[in-house]
Amino acid sequence: MAKGLQGFSWTMLLLFCAIQELGSWAMHTAVEGPGLGEPGDPALLASGRVKRGWVWNQFFVVEEYTGTEPLYVGKIHSDSDEGDGSIKYTISGEGAGTIFLIDEITGDIHATERLDREQKTFYTLRAQARDRQTDQLLEPESEFIIKVQDINDSEPRFLEGPYIGSVAELSPVGTSVMQVMASDADDPTYGSSARVVYSVLEGEQHFTVDSKTGVIRTAVADLDRETQDRYEVVIRATDMAGQLGGLSGSTTVTIVVTDVNDNPPRFPQKMYQFSIVETAPVGTAIGRVKAEDSDVGENTDMTYQVKDEEGVEMFKVTTDSNTQEAVITVQKPLDYESKKVHTVVVEALNKFVDPRFVDLGTFRDQTIVRVSVLDVDEPPEFRPPSNLMEVQEDAHVGSVVGVVTALDPDTANHPVRYAIDRSTDAERIFDIDAKTGAIVTGKVLDRETAGWHNITVLAMEADNHSQVSRASLRIRILDVNDNPPELATPYEAAVCEDAKPGQLIQTISVVDRDEPQSGHRFYFTLAPEATNNHHFSLLDIQDNTAAVHTQRVGFNRQEQDVYLLPILVVDSGPPALSSTGTLTIRVCGCDSSGAIQSCNSTAYVVSATLSPGALIALLVCVLILVVLVLLILTLKRHHKSHLTSEDDEDMRDNVIKYNDEGGGEQDTEAYDMSALRSLYDFSEIKAGDGGGGPGEGGPGRNPASELHALPQWVQSPDLDFSVFRDYICRKVEQADEDLSVPPYDSFQTYAFEGSDSPVPSLSSINTWSSGSEQDFSYLGGWGPRFRQLAALYAGRRGDEDGEES
Repeated sequence: MAKGLQGFSWTMLLLFCAIQELGSWAMHTAVEGPGLGEPGDPALLASGRVKRGWVWNQFFVVEEYTGTEPLYVGKIHSDSDEGDGSIKYTISGEGAGTIFLIDEITGDIHATERLDREQKTFYTLRAQARDRQTDQLLEPESEFIIKVQDINDSEPRFLEGPYIGSVAELSPVGTSVMQVMASDADDPTYGSSARVVYSVLEGEQHFTVDSKTGVIRTAVADLDRETQDRYEVVIRATDMAGQLGGLSGSTTVTIVVTDVNDNPPRFPQKMYQFSIVETAPVGTAIGRVKAEDSDVGENTDMTYQVKDEEGVEMFKVTTDSNTQEAVITVQKPLDYESKKVHTVVVEALNKFVDPRFVDLGTFRDQTIVRVSVLDVDEPPEFRPPSNLMEVQEDAHVGSVVGVVTALDPDTANHPVRYAIDRSTDAERIFDIDAKTGAIVTGKVLDRETAGWHNITVLAMEADNHSQVSRASLRIRILDVNDNPPELATPYEAAVCEDAKPGQLIQTISVVDRDEPQSGHRFYFTLAPEATNNHHFSLLDIQDNTAAVHTQRVGFNRQEQDVYLLPILVVDSGPPALSSTGTLTIRVCGCDSSGAIQSCNSTAYVVSATLSPGALIALLVCVLILVVLVLLILTLKRHHKSHLTSEDDEDMRDNVIKYNDEGGGEQDTEAYDMSALRSLYDFSEIKAGDGGGGPGEGGPGRNPASELHALPQWVQSPDLDFSVFRDYICRKVEQADEDLSVPPYDSFQTYAFEGSDSPVPSLSSINTWSSGSEQDFSYLGGWGPRFRQLAALYAGRRGDEDGEES
């Protein structure tokens, strides 16, 4: 930094001297030539000769002047100035009077303050030349610019800090970490003041930076997070493209080294010691050990296990997922008298191993845990520890099976009493002598029923029954050959009618409930009652099986279709036991390849008449008939239930809607007309007095009389409709009170016009003639559209005739 400041001082001094020389050379006081006045100045003569005016060049002032005297900027001068002091020079504009001062007589301009190009690059001012006496302008006011000349006074700055990056440990050389950028406030268009290059000031042993882009990369491949997890790297940015005299700025980049699983777990100690009382129950925690792992996060997750056989048997190790500690617990009861100290080898290994670092070594470690068992007052102890006894299954009741012995391990050595936990011997198959511990049989034993018995023997101090110890005793029942061998299954075999001698029919095996120590050995032969058998032979294969073969040529199932072959089986004893089993052999019909077709005479007769395909077709037909019958019954039942539901319909459903066109008279399924007719009783009234018989219709009859009158249905005056009215009113009231049903706006009945109506019927078929005088048979000739109407009136006519007769 000192060298940079020294270079900057020399540069400033040289620039200042050069500018002073340039200003003294460039400022002229009486030069003829084009002035710097405004265009179209009246000072321009018509002859083209230029009038004397303002004379100066563009002004430059160096920024950051540090001298004690005001900095000379330049001189403004009018060619009309004769040096007698009659002209007064003034300036106005940016910085006039504060930053820039002018000598009124000489026109010299000085800067009184330090200027900074990075804050303001130029100043615009106006110059005036006035008569000192009259204060009138002698020259037109002219504008000029004082430009601040840039020097390399701004160092590069890192504006986006602080910078924090990360890189995985053990990353290869050249791994990109991050990028930094610095900016320089100097003029980038002037020289190299703003050209920045990057370099590493601190941390170059581990990181490099690209001089142009500012990308930071690793310089070594052995970054170790466990050795150093972060680095403070100082990056310097230097302007002037790094040349001598350039300014520089720096920033500190924090680079965090992230972890990879490159460290195996390690136990801080090679041995741990714990103690626990011998009466501690199974599952009691003895202590905790933890293997340290220099990694972090999931790379420290590990599992623990017991490596030695003794430790695996006596102790259990689990991993606490929160603390990553190994929790050692008791897996089997401890005994101070048997072993006072236990040594357990515990191994820790990483749960997640990175295959890239397997060559660094094994990711596991071991430690020794010594567990000291503390002595306490304890119940009697069984000796020897063997818990297996044997007894023959034919032993008599009261036979001694064995003796259990328990001693009080304490120094008092109290006498011991014995008992059997009857929850383990509910049938009291065994008994025990309370003083000697002799176990005897209490019932007859049978190995085939129960080959093993597990009982619990209790041993307690004679004076303190609370000090009880338990011992599980396994009693094995030794086998005695008391069960004869038997055929494995009720064997049945088949033989073809065209079988040849020596053909294998069946292989026989046997089972024996006994289990001799030397293994089973069975012998096969035909029973004595089968000595006259000339049809089959029995061959002992010497592997506890036997084979049955044919001994004759051909069989006839019409003569005999079943043969019973008694087989005698004898075991090897001692003593040798035997049993006889029967092999059932059926004579069957076979095809040319020897495949069995049928094995009884009935099937033989049927097969002669019907083939299997015909039988299958017959069964399919029967099944189809059954399905059809069930379908018909189901449809009938559905139809009956439909009619029943129609009869039970609500009264509202019978209200006829007239907002659509029906099917006409041919539609006989819409509703039951007889139900409407049955509601009321209608009478027929004659249309007039002059109706006579068929002979009264002469030529002078009215053409209208040719029309046959139909009966008019009117309400009988003596009918009481109050019942229906009350019913309808009650239903309307219920419907109004029930808010869950849709409203029914009206209920209209079209069967009558109402009582005492002064208006007669407007029907075109109205007539006052009696129905008894009309013959409605002509309606049948009106076509199918009036068939229903003809049926109605024809039926009514028949009813009236019946009443008259």
